[in-house]
Amino acid sequence: MATMSDKAQHPHPIDAERVAHAKARVPSAEDAGRLTSLLSMMADPVRLRLIYALDVSEELCVGDLAIALEVSEDSVSYALKLLRSAGLVVTRKQGRVVFNRLAEDFPEPLRDHCLRQLVAITRR
Repeated sequence: MATMSDKAQHPHPIDAERVAHAKARVPSAEDAGRLTSLLSMMADPVRLRLIYALDVSEELCVGDLAIALEVSEDSVSYALKLLRSAGLVVTRKQGRVVFNRLAEDFPEPLRDHCLRQLVAITRR
């Protein structure tokens, strides 16, 4: 319900029903902060390409990722560190080689919409 201070700030009538509907469905500031952090993880070209490479290849070591992305191993290592700290990437060690893969709970809709569909949109 609109308060008197809300009405004082708006020269037009307030649609209280639509405002209440939006208020009930908008993420909390805390949820929005967490979502922004997650999306900012993917806002870097190296990290986004790395996620894409792991999605299509299942798992790769740092050296193979660097070759696939045509970037330095340092860039890949730093990106992986951030993605691991966010819980998006996990590792598996085989002897002396560490393989990286997307976490089991990496959301499929995020893969589909952020990786595939949004990349396709940018090509239009």
